[in-house]
Amino acid sequence: MQDWPDGYGKRVLETVDSTNAEAARIADDLAGPEWILALEQTAGRGRRGRAWVNPAGNFAATLVLHPTETPDVVALRSFVTSLALYDAFATVTGRPQGLSLKWPNDVLLNGGKVAGILLESVGMARDIRHIGIGIGVNLKQAPVPDEVEAGALRPVSLLSETGVDVTPEEFLDVLAPAYAHHEAQFRIYGFAPIRELWLARAARLGEVITARSMREEVTGTFETVDEAGSLVLSTAKGRAVIAAADIFF
Repeated sequence: MQDWPDGYGKRVLETVDSTNAEAARIADDLAGPEWILALEQTAGRGRRGRAWVNPAGNFAATLVLHPTETPDVVALRSFVTSLALYDAFATVTGRPQGLSLKWPNDVLLNGGKVAGILLESVGMARDIRHIGIGIGVNLKQAPVPDEVEAGALRPVSLLSETGVDVTPEEFLDVLAPAYAHHEAQFRIYGFAPIRELWLARAARLGEVITARSMREEVTGTFETVDEAGSLVLSTAKGRAVIAAADIFF
């Protein structure tokens, strides 16, 4: 078992509406970063307010941080978190095979979605008081197809894809030190090494994908992720730089 990282708090709740909501309630009273793990989450949320289905035995947690950077830099922690999840999965399974990272904030296992990340900040303009990094992992069960968005990747679970059975508490004890390692690298060296590691694990890099936002849909070859964390596609109309979208394969 890896050691719990210095300076990070941990609280495990039997049940809560949402770990991100709990993070917002307690953030102002925290002296440092804090992990909040819920064994039952009754009102979990995904991106754009979508419901996050969380069957018993799955992982639902939020890391509360008090960042000092500007919002654009704070948002890059989705990449930091993705790398930590990748490492945690590799540790508990003993192998990285089958794992990949889907821009901007999903982890794939054997081509299916096994984990998602949701960053939420509280603050005004450039003065972010805290950020909650919400993480959902299908450890034991995956949602059935009619519980996910049409056209989305099939949901999978760690147990069904690998046979590895871990509890939420066990997974957190692996994830927390992995996150602390990448967070330290991010603070010391900036986004460049995080970006390089992420691209080496990126799903569908060099392949044709579709980026769909509220305003438009762009299809092109996944060229890279730039220094600001934006997706870069090579399209028939030229190079497209996309800051936020859902990706479809």
